[in-house]
Formats: sequence, structure tokens, C-alpha cells
Amino acid sequence: MPAFDSLSRLIGLAAAILGTYGASVYWRAGLSLSHYDAKAHLVVARRILDSLTPSWEQIGAVWLPLPHLLNALPVQIDWMYRTGGSAIAISIACYALTAASVAQLVRTVTGSRTGAILAALLFALNPNVLYLQSTPMTEPLLFALSTLVVLHLAQWVMGDEIRIRPAAGWTIVGACLTRYEAWPIVGAAMTIAAIAKWRRGAAFEAVGREMLRLAIYPALTVIFFMGMSFASTGQWFITGGFYVPEPTLQGHAAVVFDEIRKGLEQLAGPTLIDATDVALAFLLLCAVVRRQWASLLIPVALLASIALPCYAFYSGHPFRIRYEVPLILGAAACIGTAVAMLRMAAPLVALPLLFFVVRDVPAFNRDAPMIIEAQLDRANGLARRTVTDCLQRSYDGTTIMASMGSLAHYMQELSTAGFDLADFMHEGSGPIWQRSYYSDPSPFAGWVLIEEKAEGGDMLYQRQQEYPQFLAAYDRVCAGGNVALYRRR
Repeated sequence: MPAFDSLSRLIGLAAAILGTYGASVYWRAGLSLSHYDAKAHLVVARRILDSLTPSWEQIGAVWLPLPHLLNALPVQIDWMYRTGGSAIAISIACYALTAASVAQLVRTVTGSRTGAILAALLFALNPNVLYLQSTPMTEPLLFALSTLVVLHLAQWVMGDEIRIRPAAGWTIVGACLTRYEAWPIVGAAMTIAAIAKWRRGAAFEAVGREMLRLAIYPALTVIFFMGMSFASTGQWFITGGFYVPEPTLQGHAAVVFDEIRKGLEQLAGPTLIDATDVALAFLLLCAVVRRQWASLLIPVALLASIALPCYAFYSGHPFRIRYEVPLILGAAACIGTAVAMLRMAAPLVALPLLFFVVRDVPAFNRDAPMIIEAQLDRANGLARRTVTDCLQRSYDGTTIMASMGSLAHYMQELSTAGFDLADFMHEGSGPIWQRSYYSDPSPFAGWVLIEEKAEGGDMLYQRQQEYPQFLAAYDRVCAGGNVALYRRR
């Protein structure tokens, strides 16, 4: 772990208290598991041990594995699985660690208490961040590990040692196994840190050797993940097949960038956007003017998370507001660093700036975009109760075939009705799934659940459209919330 001063530790403690309170607010409001991905992450973690074919292959290949590995054992407890309690606790801890880390990051490169406090508050008081840290989502772990990576490198740049501690490399490994946004952040942080260290007087050759040594960690991590992906799915890297391309975004770089900026403005307000623009220009100017100020650009690495939504939306992925949430962390770090450089005038700028940002997006705002997006499936969830009741009344103990790529969240919902993941056959079930999907499911599955509308229908729906005899041995018995239930005759 990097070094934390007393101020950063105090900020982390305050954030832990605020995060716990926030989680209780959303728990009481019934919003902790509103997002379908929140439920799906619990399913992926649970299925590693609770499955028709339990194995390491159940970790999957679309999502990165670390969040699910951390929860694999806790969610074997039914209460933890049904409520997400263990995953939420991890999210709160990560939220507190991020607040402490971003404060320490600003303190490390500027020495300013005001800038450190401002950066932590801009991040911690955002309602979308407060909501995400109250759920089993994976963004809080990304926030914590990516900020720790940047902090490790900032302290290396500001220190006298030329050697980079192994802890920095292992933190990079953790970040790169959490979410894809960490990949460009790590690349940007290593590049900026190397330039800053060299400009502050370190020998170019020595800095280059350290960076090459450090680069082994992310390189081997990516190779490991791609190998695991190939072993479990036959593909080195899965980039599509789980969404219908959005033509208004696909291939339109200017439109994508404009949508990302609009999304960030909805999440954090116009004041923070304008302040980020000014802060970036100011930090770049400072870094150019004085060699010793090159380290001021290190917090900018956190804004490299923009690479993921740019790539995803340009490739046709439907717009998702939560892909812009990591930019709030980068913006907070850059603003805090820039304000810190005002020295004696910093408090005079920080207080009104914080006031206007919080006025734009109040903490615990129930109309925050992330909360609204999380409830997009709520109406369908209520309608799916018809299917749940139908299945529960007639269930005979035989296997249920369903695509986890589309209905993982519903599998988690069905746990409250007494169904275990071992009751389901899904893409992770190996040869049984392959035989059922490409031939006839009736020898293996007594029931079939199909998502018929979202993203154009799931893979079972598409199979049925292409091959009408696919469910010839089944009767459609009920439907609700876009999901249809079929029973083997």
C-alpha cells in the first residue's frame, strides 16, 4: 500500500461513515439490486461453486474476474447472494479507500490540504457515485484500485528512489482484472509518470528500465485473461454478440464524444465540466512552464477511462450513462490539483466551486441519472413475477435452460423463490449447453426460459427464429416482462 497521511486517513474514515449511511438509504428504498448487472455479478460469483458444472470456467470471459473471485465464497451463503450484502460491503470499503487515495494523490503532487479535501468531496458527494457504492456493481473496486495505481506512481515520481516497489505492480494487476477502464488508466499513468520522473531529473535510461519492468505486470495480466477467455469460450477476446449495434453511434466519432460529454454533464453538472476544462489547460501550462511541475499531470491519467466508452460506443454499443461515471473521479482529481496550485487563494476558489457543483447535483438526489438507469428493468421485474409464479407452481425438479448472457439477473431473482443456480443450464454448462443449443434441448432440459425483446431477444430467441423446430418438444405456458416460459411435453 502507498503511504497515507493523517488527513487522507481521516477523509477515508469520513467516507466510510457516509458510504455506510448511503448504502442504508438505498437499501431501505429497495434500490440496492435494482440494476440488472448488480444481480448478474452476484450470479457470476455464485456459479463458480453452485452450478451444474462448477469449475474455474464459470468465472466467464466477458467481465473481468477479480470482483467475482472476491465474492465467490461469501455469496455461497444464501442471504449474501439474495441481498448482495458482501458485495455491497466491498463497495463501501472501496469508496472509502478511493476518497482517501484521491486526497493523498493531490497532497502528494501539490502538498495542499485544500486541494486534497476538494478532490475527495467532489468525488464522494456525487449522487451517482454514492449510489454505485451502495450496490454490488464493480465500479467502486475500479475506483479504488485505479486511484491506488496512480498514487503509487505519483509517490514514486515525487520520491528519490528510482526503483518502483512491487506493490505498484500487483496493484496494477488487480486493477487490470477488475474493469476494462483500468487498462487505459494504467497505460496513461505509466507514461505520464515516466515523463514526469525524467523531467524532474532522473536518468532517462533508468526510468525506461523501470517502466519496462513494471510493464511486465499488465502485459502478463492481459495475456492471462485472454488465455482464460480462450480456454472457456474458444475466443481470445469477446467484444460483441451481447448487444444490438446502435446505428446513431456506430462509426461516428464526433457524435460519440458529444454524447459522452453530455452524459458526464448529466452525471456531474455543467460547473464540474467547465472546471475540468479549465483545470486541464492550467495543469498542462504549469507542466510546460516548469520541469518540477511535470508531476501535476499525473492525476490526468484517471481521465483515460474515457477510452472505454469511446471505443464501446464507436463500435455500436448502446449508450449507457454509467460508462461515464469513472470520469467523475478523474475530473475531481484534476480540479483538486489545479485549485491546490492557487496556494493562498485556493480556499477562496474551492468553497464556491464545491457549492455550485453540489447545487447542480445534490448528494442523495433520487433523480440522479445512475439511479434512473438502474431502474430501467424495474417494470419488467414486476411483470416477471407472473412467470415466477407459473414456474414455481409446476416445477418438477428438472433442469431449466436459460441464457445467462440475458437472464442472469432473473436467475438471481428466482433465488428468492427457492431456485438454485444448479437448477439452470446456461452458456457455462459446457457440452450439455452446446448439445442443447445446436441440436435439441429436450433430452436435457424440462424447461426453457427465453428473453424475447431486450437487445433483439436473447440467443435462444434468435435460435428459435432461425430454427422453428428448436422448441418443437415444448409448450409455451406463460410470459411476462419480456420473458417466456416453455415446458417440455
